Amino acid sequence: MAFTLQERQILGIHGLLPPKVETQDIQAMRFQRNLKKMTDPLEKYIYLMGIQERNERLFYRVLMEDIEELMPIVYTPTVGLACTEYGHIFRRPKGLFISILDRGHIRSILDNWPETNVAAVVVTDGERILGLGDLGCYGMGIPVGKLCLYTACAGIRPEKCLPVVIDVGTDNETLLKDPFYMGLYQKRDRSQAYDDLIDEFMEAVVDRYGQDTLIQFEDFGNHNAFRFLRKYREKYCTFNDDIQGTASVALAGLLAAQRAIGKPLTEHRVLFLGAGEAALGIANLIVMAMMELGMTQSGAREKIWMYDAHGLLVKDRAQKTDANQEAFVHDSPGDVKTFLDAVNSIKPTAIIGVAGAGRLFTQDVIKAMGILNERPIIFALSNPTNKAECTAEDAYTLTDGRCLFASGSPFGPVTLSDGRVFTPGQGNNAYIFPGVALAVILSGVRHISDTVFLEAAKTLAEQLTDKELEEGRLYPPLSNIREVSVQMAVKVVEYVYAKGMAFRYPEPLDKNGFVRATAWNTDYDSFLPDTYDWPGVRFSPKIN
Repeated sequence: MAFTLQERQILGIHGLLPPKVETQDIQAMRFQRNLKKMTDPLEKYIYLMGIQERNERLFYRVLMEDIEELMPIVYTPTVGLACTEYGHIFRRPKGLFISILDRGHIRSILDNWPETNVAAVVVTDGERILGLGDLGCYGMGIPVGKLCLYTACAGIRPEKCLPVVIDVGTDNETLLKDPFYMGLYQKRDRSQAYDDLIDEFMEAVVDRYGQDTLIQFEDFGNHNAFRFLRKYREKYCTFNDDIQGTASVALAGLLAAQRAIGKPLTEHRVLFLGAGEAALGIANLIVMAMMELGMTQSGAREKIWMYDAHGLLVKDRAQKTDANQEAFVHDSPGDVKTFLDAVNSIKPTAIIGVAGAGRLFTQDVIKAMGILNERPIIFALSNPTNKAECTAEDAYTLTDGRCLFASGSPFGPVTLSDGRVFTPGQGNNAYIFPGVALAVILSGVRHISDTVFLEAAKTLAEQLTDKELEEGRLYPPLSNIREVSVQMAVKVVEYVYAKGMAFRYPEPLDKNGFVRATAWNTDYDSFLPDTYDWPGVRFSPKIN
Protein backbone atom coordinates (compact mmCIF):
# COMPACT_ATOMS: atom_id res chain seq x y z
CA MET A 1 0.00 0.00 0.00
CA ALA A 2 3.00 2.35 0.26
CA PHE A 3 4.00 1.86 -3.39
CA THR A 4 3.57 5.11 -5.29
CA LEU A 5 1.45 5.25 -8.44
CA GLN A 6 4.58 5.22 -10.62
CA GLU A 7 6.02 2.23 -8.74
CA ARG A 8 2.76 0.31 -9.11
CA GLN A 9 2.70 0.98 -12.86
CA ILE A 10 6.35 0.04 -13.41
CA LEU A 11 6.08 -3.13 -11.28
CA GLY A 12 2.88 -4.19 -13.04
CA ILE A 13 0.80 -4.24 -9.86
CA HIS A 14 -1.43 -1.23 -10.54
CA GLY A 15 -5.04 -2.24 -10.00
CA LEU A 16 -4.02 -5.11 -7.73
CA LEU A 17 -4.02 -2.77 -4.73
CA PRO A 18 -6.63 -0.33 -3.42
CA PRO A 19 -6.05 3.14 -4.93
CA LYS A 20 -4.86 4.82 -1.70
CA VAL A 21 -1.11 5.31 -1.34
CA GLU A 22 -0.36 4.95 2.38
CA THR A 23 2.54 6.32 4.34
CA GLN A 24 4.51 4.05 6.64
CA ASP A 25 3.21 6.21 9.52
CA ILE A 26 -0.37 5.12 8.80
CA GLN A 27 0.69 1.48 8.40
CA ALA A 28 2.51 1.61 11.74
CA MET A 29 -0.55 3.14 13.39
CA ARG A 30 -2.76 0.31 12.07
CA PHE A 31 -0.21 -2.28 13.23
CA GLN A 32 -0.09 -0.77 16.74
CA ARG A 33 -3.89 -0.44 17.02
CA ASN A 34 -4.33 -4.11 16.07
CA LEU A 35 -1.74 -5.15 18.68
CA LYS A 36 -3.48 -3.16 21.41
CA LYS A 37 -6.72 -5.05 20.75
CA MET A 38 -4.97 -8.32 21.63
CA THR A 39 -4.55 -9.48 25.23
CA ASP A 40 -3.00 -12.94 24.78
CA PRO A 41 0.84 -12.72 24.48
CA LEU A 42 0.99 -15.75 22.16
CA GLU A 43 -1.60 -14.18 19.86
CA LYS A 44 0.54 -11.02 19.77
CA TYR A 45 3.63 -13.12 18.95
CA ILE A 46 1.87 -14.82 16.03
CA TYR A 47 0.66 -11.46 14.70
CA LEU A 48 4.10 -9.86 15.04
CA MET A 49 5.86 -12.74 13.30
CA GLY A 50 3.29 -12.58 10.51
CA ILE A 51 4.07 -8.90 9.93
CA GLN A 52 7.79 -9.70 9.95
CA GLU A 53 7.24 -12.19 7.12
CA ARG A 54 5.14 -9.78 5.04
CA ASN A 55 6.72 -6.38 5.74
CA GLU A 56 10.09 -6.55 7.48
CA ARG A 57 10.72 -2.79 7.60
CA LEU A 58 7.34 -2.06 9.12
CA PHE A 59 7.87 -4.83 11.70
CA TYR A 60 11.20 -3.39 12.83
CA ARG A 61 9.92 0.17 12.88
CA VAL A 62 7.11 -0.74 15.27
CA LEU A 63 9.37 -2.99 17.35
CA MET A 64 11.99 -0.25 17.70
CA GLU A 65 9.42 2.44 18.55
CA ASP A 66 7.85 0.32 21.31
CA ILE A 67 10.74 -1.93 22.31
CA GLU A 68 9.93 -1.91 26.03
CA GLU A 69 6.41 -3.20 25.37
CA LEU A 70 7.20 -5.62 22.56
CA MET A 71 10.55 -7.13 23.59
CA PRO A 72 8.78 -9.45 26.08
CA ILE A 73 6.73 -10.72 23.12
CA VAL A 74 9.47 -11.38 20.54
CA TYR A 75 11.95 -12.43 23.27
CA THR A 76 11.62 -13.76 26.80
CA PRO A 77 9.17 -14.62 28.29
CA THR A 78 6.69 -15.10 25.40
CA VAL A 79 9.24 -16.65 23.04
CA GLY A 80 9.50 -19.55 25.49
CA LEU A 81 5.77 -20.21 25.16
CA ALA A 82 6.07 -19.86 21.37
CA CYS A 83 8.80 -22.51 21.35
CA THR A 84 6.72 -24.99 23.36
CA GLU A 85 3.79 -24.40 20.97
CA TYR A 86 5.93 -24.16 17.81
CA GLY A 87 4.33 -27.07 15.94
CA HIS A 88 0.83 -25.89 16.82
CA ILE A 89 1.25 -22.23 15.75
CA PHE A 90 3.49 -22.92 12.72
CA ARG A 91 2.77 -20.68 9.71
CA ARG A 92 5.90 -20.74 7.58
CA PRO A 93 9.53 -21.66 8.26
CA LYS A 94 12.12 -19.16 9.42
CA GLY A 95 15.83 -19.92 9.46
CA LEU A 96 17.83 -22.98 8.50
CA PHE A 97 17.09 -26.49 9.81
CA ILE A 98 20.02 -28.92 9.81
CA SER A 99 19.56 -32.46 11.09
CA ILE A 100 22.08 -35.11 12.07
CA LEU A 101 20.92 -37.05 9.02
CA ASP A 102 22.47 -34.28 6.88
CA ARG A 103 26.07 -35.09 7.86
CA GLY A 104 28.41 -34.57 4.95
CA HIS A 105 26.02 -32.13 3.23
CA ILE A 106 25.85 -29.06 5.49
CA ARG A 107 27.71 -26.87 2.99
CA SER A 108 25.10 -27.57 0.32
CA ILE A 109 22.31 -26.80 2.82
CA LEU A 110 23.94 -23.42 3.52
CA ASP A 111 24.00 -22.85 -0.25
CA ASN A 112 20.20 -23.12 -0.17
CA TRP A 113 19.96 -20.05 2.06
CA PRO A 114 19.14 -17.17 -0.31
CA GLU A 115 21.36 -14.53 1.33
CA THR A 116 25.04 -14.66 0.41
CA ASN A 117 26.44 -11.96 2.70
CA VAL A 118 25.67 -13.34 6.17
CA ALA A 119 27.66 -11.71 8.98
CA ALA A 120 26.08 -13.30 12.08
CA VAL A 121 24.72 -16.77 12.82
CA VAL A 122 22.79 -17.72 15.97
CA VAL A 123 22.64 -21.50 16.44
CA THR A 124 20.96 -23.80 18.94
CA ASP A 125 20.51 -27.55 19.27
CA GLY A 126 17.39 -27.00 21.38
CA GLU A 127 18.57 -28.99 24.40
CA ARG A 128 18.15 -26.29 27.06
CA ILE A 129 15.64 -23.70 25.88
CA LEU A 130 15.47 -20.98 28.58
CA GLY A 131 14.37 -22.81 31.73
CA LEU A 132 12.04 -25.07 29.73
CA GLY A 133 14.44 -27.92 28.94
CA ASP A 134 14.81 -29.98 25.76
CA LEU A 135 12.51 -28.70 23.00
CA GLY A 136 14.41 -30.18 20.04
CA CYS A 137 13.81 -28.36 16.78
CA TYR A 138 11.12 -26.23 18.44
CA GLY A 139 14.07 -24.25 19.77
CA MET A 140 14.18 -22.31 16.46
CA GLY A 141 12.17 -19.55 18.14
CA ILE A 142 15.25 -18.60 20.18
CA PRO A 143 17.69 -17.82 17.30
CA VAL A 144 14.88 -16.02 15.46
CA GLY A 145 14.12 -13.90 18.55
CA LYS A 146 17.79 -13.17 19.25
CA LEU A 147 18.40 -11.96 15.70
CA CYS A 148 15.29 -9.75 15.83
CA LEU A 149 17.10 -7.95 18.64
CA TYR A 150 20.36 -7.78 16.65
CA THR A 151 18.41 -5.57 14.25
CA ALA A 152 16.05 -3.74 16.61
CA CYS A 153 18.67 -2.94 19.27
CA ALA A 154 21.87 -2.56 17.25
CA GLY A 155 20.70 -1.80 13.70
CA ILE A 156 22.36 -4.86 12.14
CA ARG A 157 20.80 -5.48 8.72
CA PRO A 158 18.32 -8.40 8.97
CA GLU A 159 19.57 -10.06 5.75
CA LYS A 160 23.00 -10.39 7.37
CA CYS A 161 21.53 -12.57 10.15
CA LEU A 162 21.00 -16.33 9.93
CA PRO A 163 19.06 -18.33 12.58
CA VAL A 164 19.93 -22.05 12.68
CA VAL A 165 18.64 -25.04 14.61
CA ILE A 166 20.65 -28.26 14.63
CA ASP A 167 18.28 -31.19 15.16
CA VAL A 168 19.92 -34.27 16.66
CA GLY A 169 16.71 -35.56 18.24
CA THR A 170 15.10 -34.84 21.60
CA ASP A 171 14.80 -36.59 24.94
CA ASN A 172 11.48 -34.87 25.55
CA GLU A 173 8.99 -37.76 25.61
CA THR A 174 6.02 -35.42 25.22
CA LEU A 175 7.37 -34.13 21.91
CA LEU A 176 8.25 -37.63 20.67
CA LYS A 177 4.59 -38.59 21.16
CA ASP A 178 3.19 -35.39 19.66
CA PRO A 179 1.89 -35.84 16.08
CA PHE A 180 2.50 -32.11 15.45
CA TYR A 181 6.18 -32.21 16.43
CA MET A 182 8.30 -31.09 13.45
CA GLY A 183 11.70 -32.51 14.30
CA LEU A 184 13.33 -35.94 14.19
CA TYR A 185 11.40 -38.59 16.09
CA GLN A 186 14.43 -40.02 17.85
CA LYS A 187 16.29 -39.76 21.12
CA ARG A 188 19.00 -37.08 21.22
CA ASP A 189 22.19 -38.37 19.59
CA ARG A 190 25.06 -38.04 22.07
CA SER A 191 27.61 -40.05 20.11
CA GLN A 192 30.73 -38.87 18.26
CA ALA A 193 28.44 -38.21 15.30
CA TYR A 194 27.05 -35.20 17.18
CA ASP A 195 30.50 -33.66 17.64
CA ASP A 196 31.35 -34.38 14.03
CA LEU A 197 28.14 -32.61 12.95
CA ILE A 198 28.98 -29.47 14.94
CA ASP A 199 32.54 -29.50 13.55
CA GLU A 200 31.19 -29.76 10.02
CA PHE A 201 28.72 -26.96 10.68
CA MET A 202 31.42 -24.56 11.93
CA GLU A 203 33.67 -25.33 8.96
CA ALA A 204 30.81 -24.93 6.49
CA VAL A 205 29.78 -21.53 7.91
CA VAL A 206 33.24 -19.98 7.55
CA ASP A 207 33.72 -21.62 4.15
CA ARG A 208 30.45 -20.11 2.95
CA TYR A 209 30.53 -16.69 4.63
CA GLY A 210 34.15 -16.06 5.71
CA GLN A 211 36.43 -16.61 8.69
CA ASP A 212 35.18 -13.53 10.58
CA THR A 213 31.51 -14.63 10.53
CA LEU A 214 30.13 -14.29 14.06
CA ILE A 215 28.66 -17.56 15.40
CA GLN A 216 26.63 -17.20 18.61
CA PHE A 217 25.84 -20.43 20.49
CA GLU A 218 22.49 -20.38 22.23
CA ASP A 219 20.71 -22.74 24.66
CA PHE A 220 22.99 -25.75 24.33
CA GLY A 221 23.04 -28.14 27.31
CA ASN A 222 25.53 -27.33 30.09
CA HIS A 223 27.81 -30.26 29.27
CA ASN A 224 28.18 -29.10 25.65
CA ALA A 225 28.12 -25.32 26.14
CA PHE A 226 31.46 -25.08 27.97
CA ARG A 227 33.03 -27.79 25.87
CA PHE A 228 32.23 -26.07 22.57
CA LEU A 229 33.25 -22.65 23.91
CA ARG A 230 36.69 -24.01 24.85
CA LYS A 231 36.97 -25.95 21.61
CA TYR A 232 36.04 -23.20 19.16
CA ARG A 233 36.84 -19.84 20.76
CA GLU A 234 40.42 -19.74 19.41
CA LYS A 235 39.46 -21.12 15.99
CA TYR A 236 36.35 -19.10 15.16
CA CYS A 237 34.67 -15.78 15.91
CA THR A 238 32.24 -17.19 18.46
CA PHE A 239 30.68 -16.70 21.87
CA ASN A 240 28.07 -18.37 24.05
CA ASP A 241 25.41 -15.92 25.19
CA ASP A 242 24.20 -18.13 28.06
CA ILE A 243 27.70 -18.13 29.54
CA GLN A 244 29.28 -14.83 28.46
CA GLY A 245 26.28 -12.60 27.71
CA THR A 246 24.54 -13.54 30.97
CA ALA A 247 27.81 -13.01 32.84
CA SER A 248 28.27 -9.54 31.39
CA VAL A 249 24.75 -8.30 32.15
CA ALA A 250 24.85 -9.74 35.69
CA LEU A 251 28.24 -8.12 36.38
CA ALA A 252 26.88 -4.81 35.06
CA GLY A 253 24.07 -5.09 37.62
CA LEU A 254 26.57 -5.73 40.42
CA LEU A 255 28.66 -2.76 39.32
CA ALA A 256 25.54 -0.58 39.42
CA ALA A 257 24.63 -1.96 42.86
CA GLN A 258 28.17 -1.13 43.99
CA ARG A 259 27.42 2.52 43.14
CA ALA A 260 24.21 2.46 45.18
CA ILE A 261 25.77 0.82 48.24
CA GLY A 262 29.16 2.50 48.10
CA LYS A 263 30.94 -0.81 48.70
CA PRO A 264 33.55 -1.95 46.14
CA LEU A 265 33.02 -5.19 44.27
CA THR A 266 35.96 -6.80 46.08
CA GLU A 267 34.11 -6.56 49.41
CA HIS A 268 31.05 -8.46 48.21
CA ARG A 269 30.34 -12.12 48.86
CA VAL A 270 28.14 -13.82 46.25
CA LEU A 271 26.03 -16.96 46.65
CA PHE A 272 24.60 -18.54 43.50
CA LEU A 273 21.49 -20.68 43.30
CA GLY A 274 22.49 -22.91 40.40
CA ALA A 275 25.94 -24.04 39.30
CA GLY A 276 25.51 -24.47 35.55
CA GLU A 277 26.73 -22.48 32.58
CA ALA A 278 25.09 -19.19 33.58
CA ALA A 279 26.35 -19.31 37.19
CA LEU A 280 29.87 -20.28 36.15
CA GLY A 281 29.99 -17.67 33.42
CA ILE A 282 28.94 -14.92 35.85
CA ALA A 283 31.31 -16.18 38.55
CA ASN A 284 34.32 -16.25 36.24
CA LEU A 285 33.63 -12.71 35.00
CA ILE A 286 33.23 -11.45 38.59
CA VAL A 287 36.62 -13.01 39.38
CA MET A 288 38.13 -11.24 36.36
CA ALA A 289 36.63 -7.91 37.49
CA MET A 290 37.93 -8.40 41.05
CA MET A 291 41.39 -9.24 39.75
CA GLU A 292 41.35 -6.03 37.70
CA LEU A 293 40.79 -4.24 41.03
CA GLY A 294 43.88 -5.87 42.56
CA MET A 295 42.67 -9.14 44.09
CA THR A 296 44.38 -12.46 43.48
CA GLN A 297 42.46 -15.10 41.54
CA SER A 298 42.26 -17.41 44.56
CA GLY A 299 41.13 -14.52 46.78
CA ALA A 300 38.39 -13.59 44.33
CA ARG A 301 37.19 -17.19 44.01
CA GLU A 302 36.87 -17.47 47.79
CA LYS A 303 34.22 -14.73 47.60
CA ILE A 304 31.94 -16.89 45.44
CA TRP A 305 29.83 -19.85 46.55
CA MET A 306 27.42 -22.05 44.61
CA TYR A 307 24.38 -24.11 45.63
CA ASP A 308 22.87 -26.58 43.13
CA ALA A 309 20.28 -29.37 43.19
CA HIS A 310 22.63 -31.48 45.35
CA GLY A 311 23.43 -28.74 47.83
CA LEU A 312 26.39 -26.47 48.45
CA LEU A 313 29.49 -27.02 46.30
CA VAL A 314 31.92 -28.18 48.98
CA LYS A 315 34.81 -30.60 49.17
CA ASP A 316 34.02 -34.27 49.77
CA ARG A 317 30.30 -33.98 49.08
CA ALA A 318 28.64 -37.17 47.83
CA GLN A 319 27.74 -35.78 44.41
CA LYS A 320 30.73 -35.27 42.15
CA THR A 321 31.41 -31.80 40.76
CA ASP A 322 32.54 -31.37 37.17
CA ALA A 323 35.80 -29.77 36.07
CA ASN A 324 34.15 -26.42 35.32
CA GLN A 325 32.93 -26.13 38.92
CA GLU A 326 36.20 -27.04 40.68
CA ALA A 327 37.38 -23.43 41.05
CA PHE A 328 34.35 -22.66 43.26
CA VAL A 329 34.42 -25.73 45.53
CA HIS A 330 35.23 -24.71 49.12
CA ASP A 331 35.59 -26.26 52.57
CA SER A 332 32.20 -26.87 54.18
CA PRO A 333 31.00 -23.96 56.35
CA GLY A 334 29.05 -26.36 58.56
CA ASP A 335 25.74 -28.20 58.44
CA VAL A 336 23.99 -26.83 55.34
CA LYS A 337 20.88 -28.71 54.23
CA THR A 338 18.90 -25.95 52.49
CA PHE A 339 19.56 -22.78 50.55
CA LEU A 340 18.36 -20.82 53.61
CA ASP A 341 21.02 -22.61 55.67
CA ALA A 342 23.59 -21.59 53.05
CA VAL A 343 22.50 -17.94 53.28
CA ASN A 344 22.75 -17.95 57.08
CA SER A 345 26.13 -19.73 57.09
CA ILE A 346 27.89 -17.83 54.26
CA LYS A 347 26.24 -14.44 54.93
CA PRO A 348 26.35 -13.26 51.31
CA THR A 349 25.87 -9.64 50.27
CA ALA A 350 24.34 -10.86 46.99
CA ILE A 351 22.33 -13.90 45.92
CA ILE A 352 22.02 -14.67 42.21
CA GLY A 353 19.44 -17.17 40.98
CA VAL A 354 20.14 -18.94 37.69
CA ALA A 355 18.77 -22.42 38.43
CA GLY A 356 15.57 -22.17 36.36
CA ALA A 357 13.70 -24.04 39.08
CA GLY A 358 11.10 -21.51 40.16
CA ARG A 359 10.46 -19.68 43.43
CA LEU A 360 13.41 -20.91 45.50
CA PHE A 361 14.20 -17.47 46.94
CA THR A 362 11.55 -18.09 49.57
CA GLN A 363 10.19 -15.44 51.92
CA ASP A 364 12.53 -16.73 54.63
CA VAL A 365 15.53 -16.43 52.28
CA ILE A 366 14.63 -12.85 51.32
CA LYS A 367 14.01 -11.88 54.97
CA ALA A 368 17.36 -13.41 55.96
CA MET A 369 19.13 -11.35 53.27
CA GLY A 370 17.40 -8.26 54.66
CA ILE A 371 18.61 -9.04 58.19
CA LEU A 372 22.19 -9.73 57.06
CA ASN A 373 22.53 -6.65 54.82
CA GLU A 374 21.41 -3.04 54.91
CA ARG A 375 21.11 -3.16 51.08
CA PRO A 376 20.81 -6.83 50.04
CA ILE A 377 21.41 -7.62 46.35
CA ILE A 378 18.85 -10.09 44.99
CA PHE A 379 19.07 -11.17 41.35
CA ALA A 380 16.37 -13.61 40.18
CA LEU A 381 17.68 -14.12 36.65
CA SER A 382 16.00 -17.35 35.53
CA ASN A 383 13.68 -17.25 32.50
CA PRO A 384 10.81 -17.26 31.66
CA THR A 385 8.87 -15.37 34.34
CA ASN A 386 7.43 -18.46 36.05
CA LYS A 387 10.97 -19.80 36.51
CA ALA A 388 12.22 -16.66 38.30
CA GLU A 389 13.48 -17.36 41.84
CA CYS A 390 11.19 -14.70 43.34
CA THR A 391 8.97 -11.83 42.28
CA ALA A 392 9.96 -8.18 42.42
CA GLU A 393 7.05 -7.56 44.82
CA ASP A 394 8.34 -10.15 47.32
CA ALA A 395 11.90 -8.83 47.10
CA TYR A 396 10.94 -5.19 47.74
CA THR A 397 8.14 -5.86 50.25
CA LEU A 398 10.07 -8.30 52.45
CA THR A 399 13.12 -6.03 52.64
CA ASP A 400 11.08 -2.85 53.14
CA GLY A 401 12.34 -1.51 49.81
CA ARG A 402 16.01 -1.82 50.81
CA CYS A 403 17.02 -4.49 48.29
CA LEU A 404 18.67 -4.00 44.93
CA PHE A 405 16.68 -6.29 42.67
CA ALA A 406 17.05 -7.50 39.11
CA SER A 407 15.26 -10.23 37.17
CA GLY A 408 15.77 -12.01 33.86
CA SER A 409 12.17 -11.54 32.71
CA PRO A 410 10.23 -8.29 33.19
CA PHE A 411 8.31 -7.36 36.34
CA GLY A 412 6.21 -4.22 36.65
CA PRO A 413 6.81 -1.36 39.11
CA VAL A 414 6.18 -2.20 42.78
CA THR A 415 4.35 0.20 45.13
CA LEU A 416 4.95 -0.32 48.85
CA SER A 417 2.37 0.43 51.55
CA ASP A 418 4.05 3.77 52.31
CA GLY A 419 3.62 4.88 48.69
CA ARG A 420 7.23 4.40 47.54
CA VAL A 421 7.48 3.09 43.98
CA PHE A 422 10.36 0.92 42.74
CA THR A 423 11.08 0.04 39.12
CA PRO A 424 12.76 -3.39 38.96
CA GLY A 425 15.83 -3.78 36.81
CA GLN A 426 15.68 -6.40 34.09
CA GLY A 427 19.04 -8.17 33.74
CA ASN A 428 18.32 -8.91 30.10
CA ASN A 429 21.12 -10.22 27.87
CA ALA A 430 19.69 -7.97 25.17
CA TYR A 431 21.61 -5.14 26.83
CA ILE A 432 24.83 -6.96 25.87
CA PHE A 433 24.77 -9.24 22.84
CA PRO A 434 23.45 -6.86 20.13
CA GLY A 435 26.04 -4.17 20.91
CA VAL A 436 28.89 -6.67 21.24
CA ALA A 437 27.83 -8.39 17.99
CA LEU A 438 27.73 -5.07 16.12
CA ALA A 439 31.22 -4.14 17.36
CA VAL A 440 32.64 -7.55 16.47
CA ILE A 441 31.15 -7.48 12.97
CA LEU A 442 32.30 -3.91 12.23
CA SER A 443 35.85 -4.34 13.52
CA GLY A 444 36.59 -7.77 12.04
CA VAL A 445 37.41 -9.47 15.35
CA ARG A 446 38.52 -13.08 14.75
CA HIS A 447 38.36 -14.37 18.34
CA ILE A 448 36.23 -12.89 21.14
CA SER A 449 38.00 -12.62 24.49
CA ASP A 450 36.20 -12.59 27.85
CA THR A 451 37.72 -9.14 28.34
CA VAL A 452 35.32 -7.90 25.65
CA PHE A 453 32.41 -8.89 27.90
CA LEU A 454 34.09 -7.29 30.91
CA GLU A 455 34.37 -4.06 28.91
CA ALA A 456 30.70 -4.40 27.86
CA ALA A 457 29.61 -4.82 31.51
CA LYS A 458 31.48 -1.69 32.59
CA THR A 459 30.02 0.28 29.67
CA LEU A 460 26.47 -0.79 30.52
CA ALA A 461 26.86 0.10 34.20
CA GLU A 462 28.23 3.54 33.28
CA GLN A 463 25.12 4.32 31.22
CA LEU A 464 22.83 4.10 34.27
CA THR A 465 22.06 7.60 35.58
CA ASP A 466 21.91 8.51 39.27
CA LYS A 467 18.20 9.30 38.88
CA GLU A 468 17.53 5.82 37.44
CA LEU A 469 19.51 4.27 40.29
CA GLU A 470 17.32 6.14 42.82
CA GLU A 471 14.22 4.67 41.13
CA GLY A 472 15.50 1.18 41.93
CA ARG A 473 16.81 0.48 38.43
CA LEU A 474 20.12 -1.35 37.98
CA TYR A 475 19.94 -1.05 34.19
CA PRO A 476 18.92 1.77 31.83
CA PRO A 477 15.26 1.70 30.69
CA LEU A 478 14.65 -0.78 27.87
CA SER A 479 13.16 2.10 25.90
CA ASN A 480 16.75 3.41 25.58
CA ILE A 481 18.24 0.11 24.49
CA ARG A 482 19.03 1.24 20.93
CA GLU A 483 21.26 4.05 22.23
CA VAL A 484 22.69 1.74 24.93
CA SER A 485 23.65 -0.82 22.26
CA VAL A 486 25.22 1.80 19.99
CA GLN A 487 27.23 3.28 22.87
CA MET A 488 28.38 -0.21 23.83
CA ALA A 489 29.39 -0.98 20.25
CA VAL A 490 31.44 2.25 20.12
CA LYS A 491 33.25 1.40 23.38
CA VAL A 492 33.94 -2.18 22.31
CA VAL A 493 35.20 -1.05 18.88
CA GLU A 494 37.57 1.37 20.65
CA TYR A 495 38.69 -1.43 22.98
CA VAL A 496 39.37 -4.10 20.33
CA TYR A 497 41.35 -1.69 18.15
CA ALA A 498 43.36 -0.53 21.19
CA LYS A 499 44.12 -4.15 22.16
CA GLY A 500 45.03 -5.28 18.63
CA MET A 501 42.04 -7.63 18.33
CA ALA A 502 40.50 -5.91 15.29
CA PHE A 503 41.39 -6.94 11.74
CA ARG A 504 39.34 -4.51 9.67
CA TYR A 505 41.55 -1.76 8.26
CA PRO A 506 41.99 1.11 7.88
CA GLU A 507 41.02 1.77 11.49
CA PRO A 508 38.19 4.35 11.61
CA LEU A 509 39.28 7.60 13.25
CA ASP A 510 35.76 8.65 14.27
CA LYS A 511 34.51 5.40 15.80
CA ASN A 512 31.26 6.91 17.04
CA GLY A 513 30.42 8.14 13.53
CA PHE A 514 31.61 4.85 12.05
CA VAL A 515 29.24 2.78 14.22
CA ARG A 516 26.24 5.08 13.80
CA ALA A 517 26.64 5.25 10.02
CA THR A 518 26.03 1.49 9.72
CA ALA A 519 22.59 1.47 11.38
CA TRP A 520 19.91 -0.09 9.20
CA ASN A 521 17.09 2.23 8.19
CA THR A 522 13.45 1.12 8.31
CA ASP A 523 12.34 3.61 5.62
CA TYR A 524 11.07 2.01 2.42
CA ASP A 525 13.40 1.93 -0.59
CA SER A 526 12.25 3.46 -3.85
CA PHE A 527 11.54 1.00 -6.65
CA LEU A 528 11.71 3.66 -9.32
CA PRO A 529 14.58 3.19 -11.78
CA ASP A 530 17.22 5.89 -12.11
CA THR A 531 16.02 7.80 -15.21
CA TYR A 532 17.70 10.76 -16.87
CA ASP A 533 18.22 12.44 -20.28
CA TRP A 534 21.37 12.70 -22.41
CA PRO A 535 21.50 16.44 -23.13
CA GLY A 536 22.32 17.49 -26.67
CA VAL A 537 22.33 13.93 -28.07
CA ARG A 538 20.42 13.09 -31.30
CA PHE A 539 19.49 9.46 -32.00
CA SER A 540 19.18 9.77 -35.75
CA PRO A 541 21.10 11.73 -38.35
CA LYS A 542 19.68 15.03 -39.51
CA ILE A 543 17.98 14.51 -42.88
CA ASN A 544 18.12 17.35 -45.41
